[in-house]
Amino acid sequence: QVQLVESGGGLVRPGGSLRLSCSGSGRTFGVYAMGWFRQVPGKEREFVGAITWNGGNTNYADSLKGRFTISRDNAKNTVNLQMNSLKPEDTAVYYCRYSSLLYTQNYWGQGTQVTVSS
Repeated sequence: QVQLVESGGGLVRPGGSLRLSCSGSGRTFGVYAMGWFRQVPGKEREFVGAITWNGGNTNYADSLKGRFTISRDNAKNTVNLQMNSLKPEDTAVYYCRYSSLLYTQNYWGQGTQVTVSS
């Protein structure tokens, strides 16, 4: 079992920045990649970005490239999401996901609310 805890969400003004963190615990040794997703009511969960644990290769949703940056600290089992130039449409619950090789095992955090509003 893998437990994921997100932190760093909150209220931010348009154009502002926010940094989310996700810390993993439990049986995390088999991680292949960790990613971020977001979801608003009535919509499907949307892929934000991901990073492979060994190589640090990143992948982002095309619409978010240039504003969002994913990084990880392998020793701390932590993945971060730096969000810049935030827009109201970025408002969502942001979820961290742990994935094993071939995505045979996936675990989700509880989510953290990000609200971009003036």
